[in-house]
Amino acid sequence: MTETEKMGLMQTACKVRTGIIEAVHAAKSGHPGGSLSAADMFTYLYFKEMNVDPENPKDPDRDRFVLSKGHTAPGLYSALAHRGFFPVEELKTLRHIGSRLQGHPNMNETPGVDMSTGSLGQGVSAAAGMALAAKKQGKNFRVYTLLGDGEIEEGQVWEAMMFAHHYGLDNLCVIVDNNDLQIDGRIGDVVDPYPIPEKFKAFGLHVVEIDGHDFDQIAAAMEEARSTKDVPTAIIMKTVKGKGVSYMEDQAGWHGKAPNDEQYELAMEELGKQLAELEVK
Repeated sequence: MTETEKMGLMQTACKVRTGIIEAVHAAKSGHPGGSLSAADMFTYLYFKEMNVDPENPKDPDRDRFVLSKGHTAPGLYSALAHRGFFPVEELKTLRHIGSRLQGHPNMNETPGVDMSTGSLGQGVSAAAGMALAAKKQGKNFRVYTLLGDGEIEEGQVWEAMMFAHHYGLDNLCVIVDNNDLQIDGRIGDVVDPYPIPEKFKAFGLHVVEIDGHDFDQIAAAMEEARSTKDVPTAIIMKTVKGKGVSYMEDQAGWHGKAPNDEQYELAMEELGKQLAELEVK
């Protein structure tokens, strides 16, 4: 990846974060913390990695993305909007009556959403099914799914991993957003899933560990996933919950709470400064 490409991705990720704050503030509810921690990955997937076309969102040969941690829909919606699947201005309708942007992704309403999700643990199972269907149909598309680190406390996740390994789903890329926080606090204090990489290795997956805010590392991990054959790949990305908004960073309280007007203005000011600095560079 060139420095120009990386800078472009960093600018886009900042815009995606701005969209997250806009959406959650307008809704007066939602999940900003985990949306912000995954914003760089959302950006890389939709602006660099995945074969998708906003003009043809149902293309049968497109790559698929399943947001298994469906509560972080504001992050997915912001990436989709900035990619051109629907107007960015529509982000302000999040969770409003009649909006296409529900609190959790709805594949029947929202352009670019490949799977309706929200019940934790189920999305990754659907993604594994999509990957198997591609194999059976002789299709070359890849399937990406994003899980929360609190979500992997769900037993269904590990059933899906056994399934994916058994069927050799090397077209499946499982991404874990390891920001170390869930709604009730530190994941290690709720139901400790550590060590996370070793668990995925034990279930037969190829594992890559990265800094989830470093685009060079994200790019290298995706290349490694594409080149790995016969087994699925799990990318364990270390992130900061609330990344990009100082008062939200590494705070469990921002898992599922909207900023008030004053907090909104502060967040938008911080993100605006970050974007301006990136544009100068």
